[in-house]
Amino acid sequence: MTNNPLYKEYKQILQKAADLNNAAAVLGWDQEVYMPPKGAYFRGRQLATLASQAHELLTGERLGHLLDQLKFANDLNPTEQANVLRSFEDYSKNRKLSAEFVEELSMQTSACFNAWIEARRANDFSKFAPSLEKMVALKRKQAEMYQYESHPYDALLDEYEPGIRVATLDQVFNGIKTELPVILSKIKAAKQVDDSFFYRHYPKQLQWDFSMTVLKAMGYDLEAGRQDLSEHPFTTSFAPTDVRVTTRVSEDNYASLLWSTIHEGGHALYEQGMPEDEYGMPCGAAASLGIHESQSRLWENCIGRGADFWNHFFPVLKEHFPSQLSDVTANGFFKATNKVEPSFIRTEADEITYHFHVLIRYEIEKALIEGKIEVKDLPAKWNELYTHYLGITPADDVTGVLQDAHWSHGSFGYFPTYTLGSFYASQFYAHAQKAIPTLDSDIAAGQTAELLSWLRKNIHVHGRRYTSEELCELVTGERLNTGYFLNYARKKYSAVYNIDL
Repeated sequence: MTNNPLYKEYKQILQKAADLNNAAAVLGWDQEVYMPPKGAYFRGRQLATLASQAHELLTGERLGHLLDQLKFANDLNPTEQANVLRSFEDYSKNRKLSAEFVEELSMQTSACFNAWIEARRANDFSKFAPSLEKMVALKRKQAEMYQYESHPYDALLDEYEPGIRVATLDQVFNGIKTELPVILSKIKAAKQVDDSFFYRHYPKQLQWDFSMTVLKAMGYDLEAGRQDLSEHPFTTSFAPTDVRVTTRVSEDNYASLLWSTIHEGGHALYEQGMPEDEYGMPCGAAASLGIHESQSRLWENCIGRGADFWNHFFPVLKEHFPSQLSDVTANGFFKATNKVEPSFIRTEADEITYHFHVLIRYEIEKALIEGKIEVKDLPAKWNELYTHYLGITPADDVTGVLQDAHWSHGSFGYFPTYTLGSFYASQFYAHAQKAIPTLDSDIAAGQTAELLSWLRKNIHVHGRRYTSEELCELVTGERLNTGYFLNYARKKYSAVYNIDL
């Protein structure tokens, strides 16, 4: 570590801002897990105050002066140099937003989230629309404040996936429109797998107990985290030593809880793997949300929906639910977990149709930020796109336009990272299999420690030192290649449906 006094002062500023942001994250976690309904207004105020104070630190003249000098310092190690570079990028971006705007956006986020909760309970989009209209107006303003070259949505994408642009995403999603319908049509023509046993009665506590068994087996450190229930599953981190996940339970749909737990567990393992001595610094944060999503999708899909995983865990699951699974085999369970069928809920969609859910949100978000559609038109537009891409039409707002919390958080530009993450996951997993020749047999024996160690060494430890594409090239020798996902999908679903893909 350098003895440069300017670097030490710079680090103190960033860590103080991290303290404020993580204090806000604790309040945000509580808001979604335990807060009583009447606490909403003052919670919004508290979050806005913390966000404003952190923003002032991260846009202050002193930090700018320090970064200007540190850019040319010759006594910093590579990690410190990377921190300064990323901080300078962040500083330049943050300076484009006023403290007043940040506070207004934070207040509106709290109000919007609570309006979304109320609308979901009433199954009525109109209760959410006025608050969402204000949020969309703020996000359009934010895009203008950030500035952009080609598309206003580019400015918002950069918050979640630095460097990604609409032009690139259009290519990715055009590929989805071309390749995935071919796979989907062949699956539709095959005999459908039976997943009816998922909809038997599975007591909440027993589901919970098994999910905790799986979390521990994945390597999730329960002395540095916990699992709770929330309206929408999420992961939040206050430090590598305090990373929390949430899930939701349906006693009449077993698929609802377990894969949410595994998915969020993958996110949490990434956060717990961040270097503690880089707390608050760019190299102590995730490379991007696409890379973050790659970690959750790798655990959820490549592992948690794999035949090897269930060869080990199905007997354990059957001990929890002997009557519900009395007529089910491990192979039957594996096939059921990978049933492909158009459905309404993104978080419960299969790996093929999932990307159409993301495509629909991507097209809607682009149009909203461009001003080509307005909030009042969302339910109709949503239903139109579901009918077009998946051949199904939501019957109500909860299974349609109200199902995700992201827009209530102002997270425009987030959804594409889900598809990017799935593609990165397949690419990373293919290379993990090459690096660990015994990986498949390890997983079949319930052993994931070597995989987690590989992820920690190759991905987690780097934080934001590299962009997503740079990290992908470092780990796999090439930039994002969607062929890995297509090969993975064809191999898996050939086995699930006994067809040649």
